[in-house]
Amino acid sequence: MEIRGVDPRGTSWEQDHATYRIHFWDVPARAADEYEIVDPVDVDEVLEWAGEYAAARGLTYTLYAATDDGRGLIRLAGVLGDPFDQ
Repeated sequence: MEIRGVDPRGTSWEQDHATYRIHFWDVPARAADEYEIVDPVDVDEVLEWAGEYAAARGLTYTLYAATDDGRGLIRLAGVLGDPFDQ
């Protein structure tokens, strides 16, 4: 992991809350369920819920932040890539 300092003046905008998308993966069944969280919650709350939901059902998950236009996702945590491809 490479860490470097940055100049905060290089940022043109920031947003306090994100729209989160969570994909829950049932790899043996080759099935997935996707959810969107639009309430203004902290990412720690989303991670806690996703972890509990996945553990109770024997699933894995990937957490994303949705881009403003709704067409892009930025992975924040969880499974990297499509687990069905592995």
